[in-house]
Amino acid sequence: MKRKQFLALAAGAASLPLIAACGGSTGGASSTAAAVEGEIEPRTISWLLSRPANGAVIEIMTALAEEYAADHEGFSLELITTPDRPSYIQKYETLAAANELPELFDTDATPFAAKLNAAERMVDVEDLLTQLGVLEDFRPAALDYQRFDDGLLRMIPLEFGVEVFWYNKALFAAAGVEVPTTLDEMVPLCEALAASGVTPIAVGGADAWPLERYVAYQPFRIAGPDYITDLKRGDAAFADEPGSASAAWLAELGEVGAFQQGFSSVGYADAQALFTSGKAAIYNMGTWELPNLATTELPAEMHEQIGFFTLPAADGSVTGADEFVAPSGIGVAVNAQTYDPLVRDFLRFALERYPEEYAKSGLLGPTSIDPVIPDNALPIYQEAIDVAAELGEATLMPWDTQLDPSTNSRLQQELVLLVQGDITAEEFLTTMDDTLAKNAPKYFED
Repeated sequence: MKRKQFLALAAGAASLPLIAACGGSTGGASSTAAAVEGEIEPRTISWLLSRPANGAVIEIMTALAEEYAADHEGFSLELITTPDRPSYIQKYETLAAANELPELFDTDATPFAAKLNAAERMVDVEDLLTQLGVLEDFRPAALDYQRFDDGLLRMIPLEFGVEVFWYNKALFAAAGVEVPTTLDEMVPLCEALAASGVTPIAVGGADAWPLERYVAYQPFRIAGPDYITDLKRGDAAFADEPGSASAAWLAELGEVGAFQQGFSSVGYADAQALFTSGKAAIYNMGTWELPNLATTELPAEMHEQIGFFTLPAADGSVTGADEFVAPSGIGVAVNAQTYDPLVRDFLRFALERYPEEYAKSGLLGPTSIDPVIPDNALPIYQEAIDVAAELGEATLMPWDTQLDPSTNSRLQQELVLLVQGDITAEEFLTTMDDTLAKNAPKYFED
């Protein structure tokens, strides 16, 4: 099936039956963790997810499931994996529309997920974590990242990190440039880097979200987090000052060749390799990549050259230097319709053990347990970890977690065209406002 045909099918399936399919549901937890009673009857439970197969989350949860199974004969945890995020979202939304989501499923606090919650398809995670006695162990920022606009918590965070701009000091020096203090300075910075013969910024365009991060930067600095909250509901426009500033900035970055040629088809791993091999000067990525970016796994010539800077300011910034993207990753939702004593007991077991095991991976986790710094860490490893302790109150929410599915999909397509110079900033803004007006009311009706 062609991609456009699949997207149309998924969108059509997701729009109407979503509420109706759940409204007549019987059993399950009805969006609360308190409604489950009875004996624990082991069986296979499934988890629909999109995470690296060799990543700490999957490895730890798999090991914990095997340990749990040793004392609960007949139990197993089946992982339904779709590694790339766009394909995962298609599968997730299609299964949701068909009322076939498994016991656990990955999701951000998107408008689509909010629809599921309104239809009582998601267990109250704040209630669940409170009952299990682990709520206070979690970082408030990790929990807040998973909340809907009304403050409801329906996803369990299994990760946490801060996003920074990694850069190659030697390439900066060769181009005669310094770390930018404002977003506008990134345009001449990238122009100078490109003129020196290197790729200024490595970005995994094939995964869509890395490029989409950039569209949120100017608005967050100019107007703070409220802009995207208003925008996604249609109460603000892309053509308003924050959005128009962003479009103009991205067009300028495209004009000076800020991103590598063919960036729209470059995957996550290849973009990272472009930076770690010394062929690109900047790589915008989170601390979940510390093992690859801040240890002796880096090529030796990079050990003394790796640095990072946080999101630069903008003229008249309303957010502080200590406020930027600090995500707790895609969260785990618990299907209220299949929630039972077994699911609850497994989560109790896993969440009691998970934080300490995750800390051993050397990564910042969703709880207050400090990560174990690996023996092969470079000094910058601890420096990046320390950034998390200095975070301000405002958090930049990635736009792919905020916009309705149709508007977000169109935004990702139009961003590529904008940066490539195939459309103007004005055309971009007009298209996006038309798309928003058509689709936002379906998700944000009063």
